[in-house]
Amino acid sequence: MSYPVPDTPLEVLFEVKKSKFFAFAACTPDRETAMQYLAAKRAEYPDARHHCWAYLLGNPHSPTSAAMSDDGEPSGTAGKPILNVLQHKGVGDITIIVTRYFGGIKLGAGGLVRAYSSAAQQVMENLSLKEQVTLSKLLVKADFRHEQFVRHIVTEQQGIVEECDYAEQVSMQIALPAPAIETLTQLCVSQGIQVIQPD
Repeated sequence: MSYPVPDTPLEVLFEVKKSKFFAFAACTPDRETAMQYLAAKRAEYPDARHHCWAYLLGNPHSPTSAAMSDDGEPSGTAGKPILNVLQHKGVGDITIIVTRYFGGIKLGAGGLVRAYSSAAQQVMENLSLKEQVTLSKLLVKADFRHEQFVRHIVTEQQGIVEECDYAEQVSMQIALPAPAIETLTQLCVSQGIQVIQPD
């Protein structure tokens, strides 16, 4: 199952009534990466009043995790609108952070919701995306003479060889896009190479 994810991190500036909203988006495959991204932005803009954020991890149509924070803004006026934008964009493994510099004019709860929504919307509209293909893991056991043959098929099928153990045979841990498993298995079996799919 593939789904779009952010390709390169992006930053946009949205201004309303002298308040500046810097919106950042980046690819974050797990919570740890999302929190590191947030920490980096806090360090980059230490004098900002609020760093509100939301993330959506995994496949956007059935996310493995979603979270948000108002970071001191009135409850429901920042994190929720950002998450709401994410939930309607069909992009996975993404974190949006909106860093706010107060301009001296209060926006009110409705104004804040609109401002955070608009900032998140703008960064999403300009974000370049790529397809995230879920990789399935396999174990391939082959004679040494077949190692290059297996590596060649894996590369051709957009997979990766994660690790290799050399004993009497070569044991290769492989991660492959699901549609390529059948092709690899057929080619390997025709050469007498053993392919083991983990349970």
